Amino acid sequence: MQTLKTGILKALRTVYDPDLKKDLVSLGMIDDLLITNATISFTIILTTPACPLQEFMKQACIQAIRKEIKKELEIIITTIAKVTSSRPPAAILPEVKNIIAIASGKGGVGKSTVATYVALSLANHGARVGLLDADIFGPSIPTIWNCEREKPAVFKQNGKNFIIPLERHNVKLLSIGFVANSQEAIVWRGPMASAALKQLIQDAYWGVLDYLLIDLPPGTSDIHLTLVQTVTVTGAVVVTTPQKIALIDAIKAIAMFKKEQIQVPILGLVENMSYYFSNKEKIGTPHYIFGKEGGKKLAEQQTIPFLGQIPLLPIICEQGDVGISSNKTIAPFDTIAQILAQQIAVRNAIYQPTEIVKKSY
Repeated sequence: MQTLKTGILKALRTVYDPDLKKDLVSLGMIDDLLITNATISFTIILTTPACPLQEFMKQACIQAIRKEIKKELEIIITTIAKVTSSRPPAAILPEVKNIIAIASGKGGVGKSTVATYVALSLANHGARVGLLDADIFGPSIPTIWNCEREKPAVFKQNGKNFIIPLERHNVKLLSIGFVANSQEAIVWRGPMASAALKQLIQDAYWGVLDYLLIDLPPGTSDIHLTLVQTVTVTGAVVVTTPQKIALIDAIKAIAMFKKEQIQVPILGLVENMSYYFSNKEKIGTPHYIFGKEGGKKLAEQQTIPFLGQIPLLPIICEQGDVGISSNKTIAPFDTIAQILAQQIAVRNAIYQPTEIVKKSY
């Protein structure tokens, strides 16, 4: 039996994680290997529940074992997910494994929509997800999630008040829009907006999260600097449309995160409003009304991952107006969420932890 186990592990050492470029045994991704007279069973430990390659890895393991072990045994493979983290132990949000900034250089490119559906998709895959609306002056999350009139609860612990984020479709939500009058303009100077963001981060009880997505305002402002000076950010996603005017501002957003004083890894770029079909069947020739593949080309030029394209779909507009009513996702966002989860795992395995920015601007 020991010889058989040695042969199985030898076979599994030939199966590589396509992203991390190492074999599953060396990565510690094989667990609970059991062998009986009739079966071989083991567990593959994934780095995210949204892993798009789990079936590929299962089949690769089966083929490798069949090639090495000639004895006819049933092979039973299960998977579990243990989301990785590169965030160092911190006093602020220590139970949050990954903080992901969702940014854009220009407003109106669908950043909040991308943040919403990516959060929803990750939660549907079984991840523990939070979404923080950091757009202090123009919060969109309450409208998109159909909870404009909801108010978060507050509880006291050790003499301090904590905000309990709302929860919708297994996603925890928090926004300044939950506590401010939606009909009134928020007229604050930069320091006041920064203080509000710090309070949303530090005074909220998020609990254990695999991913906390932070929906930033457009541009490169006090809010962005406050975020990287307050918490260690795992990485950033930049959202753009294909047109030149949006791409120019997207370049600025990318440059901000790449600055020597900030150095937040870019996890990828999303191209929104890429094209549309003139028929409900979504067949035929796509129409590129804002230009073709501008975001994809920009990702190549900047040598950052391209997470995918999102077409113009009526359902996105409809749900943006009336709010999402279920946990149902939309296919392009689901694909983007899975690729993003891959990039986070790769980032955590390869790069050093992001440090809090200490320099004052």
